[in-house]
Amino acid sequence: MFGLFKPPIWIFPVVIAGLVAVFGWWGNQQLRSTIQGSLDAQLRATLTANVTALGIWSTNQIRLATVLAEDPGVARPAAAILQSPPRRRDALPSPELESFVSELHPRLGQLGYGIGQLVTTNLMVVANSTRPQWIVNYLVSDAHTNQFAELFATGKPVIITPFRPEMLTQRRVGQSRTNGYFRPVNPRAQAFVLRRGDNAFRRVALMQVAAPVRDDDKHIVGALALIINPDLEFSRILSVARSGRSGETYAFDQTGLMISHSRFDKQLKQLGLLDQTNDSSALNLRLHDPGGDLTKGYQPKDTEGERPLIRLVASAVEGENTIAVEVNPSRDYRGVPVVGASCWLPEYGFGVATQINAEEAYRPLRVLQLVFVVLVLFLLLCATGLFVFSYANLAWRQRLNAAELKLKQLGQYTLEEKLGEGGMGVVYRARHAMLRRDTAVKLLLPGRADEGAVARFEREVCLTCQLTHPNTIQVYDYGHTPEGIFYYAMEYLRGVNLHDLVAKFGPQPEGRVVHIMAQICDSLAEAHNLGLIHRDIKPGNVFLCRRGGVADCVKVLDFGLVRQFRAHSADNTVTDAAHGVEGVAEGTPWFMPPEAVQDAISSDPRSDLYSLGALGYYLLTGYFIFDAQTVEEIHEKTLTSAPVPIRERTSNLVSVEMEQLLLRCLEKDMQLRPHSAGELRALLLATPAAGDWTPEARAAWWDANESRPAVEQDGTLADLPSPMPTVRVDLSSRME
Repeated sequence: MFGLFKPPIWIFPVVIAGLVAVFGWWGNQQLRSTIQGSLDAQLRATLTANVTALGIWSTNQIRLATVLAEDPGVARPAAAILQSPPRRRDALPSPELESFVSELHPRLGQLGYGIGQLVTTNLMVVANSTRPQWIVNYLVSDAHTNQFAELFATGKPVIITPFRPEMLTQRRVGQSRTNGYFRPVNPRAQAFVLRRGDNAFRRVALMQVAAPVRDDDKHIVGALALIINPDLEFSRILSVARSGRSGETYAFDQTGLMISHSRFDKQLKQLGLLDQTNDSSALNLRLHDPGGDLTKGYQPKDTEGERPLIRLVASAVEGENTIAVEVNPSRDYRGVPVVGASCWLPEYGFGVATQINAEEAYRPLRVLQLVFVVLVLFLLLCATGLFVFSYANLAWRQRLNAAELKLKQLGQYTLEEKLGEGGMGVVYRARHAMLRRDTAVKLLLPGRADEGAVARFEREVCLTCQLTHPNTIQVYDYGHTPEGIFYYAMEYLRGVNLHDLVAKFGPQPEGRVVHIMAQICDSLAEAHNLGLIHRDIKPGNVFLCRRGGVADCVKVLDFGLVRQFRAHSADNTVTDAAHGVEGVAEGTPWFMPPEAVQDAISSDPRSDLYSLGALGYYLLTGYFIFDAQTVEEIHEKTLTSAPVPIRERTSNLVSVEMEQLLLRCLEKDMQLRPHSAGELRALLLATPAAGDWTPEARAAWWDANESRPAVEQDGTLADLPSPMPTVRVDLSSRME
């Protein structure tokens, strides 16, 4: 079946769609690679900026702690306290302790620290800058012993990552204090003693920076540990450099516990990842992969302990101080697909990760993919439409062929030769089975014409059948084939239409023009008497032939715009335009009267006389009545301009009477034109050249030219305009 389409128009959109799809795939790969390269650089830069900022901040904290620990006003009393025997709980503060507190406390406030503690080399807290009488020989938390042991072994300051406040005074399990000393206790006994017991204090996170304290001999005798509120600087540093609108940077320890704040704390509470009593995700959120996007309603089926760490955290914990970049989407702790970068900082004992939602990161790629998908779908839709159209056209051709075959075999007409094919129909030369005469049969293709066009053709045929004048084309028969194709049979003519006559033979003599116009008047007179207006008199619709031995016989064709009218007075004023359309101008612009340009329903028989006058002008001069290039310009001149006198447009002899009669037909006011086709015929026959075109001259012309396929044109006819088709103009949309 596909081989029947010549050429297969629907193939072109398919091929273009394929090319667009291939180009889209290539562009998608190139853009993805470009975006991933840009993301890699952006994420590395963001993470490096955060790590650098943390390094600067950490260095500054260590420097401040070292300066305080080495200051003589703080170092001397601190060394004395650290070297003194353990103080009993009921003992009064020593002068060294009072000096230490009075010297350190105001300076801590100025530097932004909360509390300062003294820790012995035995990992015991022996003094506090805020309430010294409360702190009496508490052991350092088990979680911090390694950092302090490293400090005492190397003499280098250390930073202790965020922790719970209770760890400041945590006792080792299995020990208790009596009279300022420690003894074994029940393992089930309370293991933590808080400096303050309120819940708000329990929920905050703290950090420590510790520097060694040396005696006069530069021996390390303990450490000065300063308490830092990480919310003031540590978490804020991580929130400064972010990627995009959904980006965030956070810190975590080796177990995957978040030690900084998340920017999504409110959302985490709604998702159930944070308890409502927790003010922050710091030290409360494990960075586990939930297995699906919790923000879109995913419900995990396993417990939190069974879930692996998210990819960014796992890559950092397993790495060795190198930046790991994930440009392929992976789930974060909310299950949202993200891309990011992470690294582990062994000098600080924690890792840092920065991330951005994959949807935001790859949005340009999604837009490009959507554009190409829509374009491909549109082309495929066009291909489908063209395929359906081609298939329907093929089906109608098959039906037409079947109708032709059936008409040849069963009908009364035998189709012999295709004469032509237009936009809506095909014309064949046929022979009547009984009458043995040549006939023209026109088939109107439903696949090419809408319902309005079909109805117009049927009305044309019905009205034309009422006309029997010899100068009007005769319609013999019409109807529908069983397949639904409308057809009609009319007389078969051999000759030339008036447009081709002027194009091939030049302007015509006045006598012949009178002879032609008189016959057209006879045809129109019958139509007007039956209440019909032709409305499309033009050179292409008037045919000259030799008929029944009579040379130069006129046939008026194409009643496609015919309209019925009814008159109530002698001057034929129109009172009913049954088939006119208000606000619409129909006809051939160079031959439309002014009233038809203004409103189609205002036409009457005198409108046909205007068109006939324009036709006579064309036959005598070889030119249309106005020189114009556009329909709007023609209409404007039709309404406002007078035609150029005929004798100025041709070198042929034209009588004054003939010129005046044609100009009278071309009057803007219908009342000034001849009142009927009969009156115009009489006036034509009264002109001086009316008898010049004798029967002998007619026969001689046809004898010389009837079998002539073409006539050479001289230079004077090279600029003759081509026929303009009938148009339909919506007057309501035309600019004034």
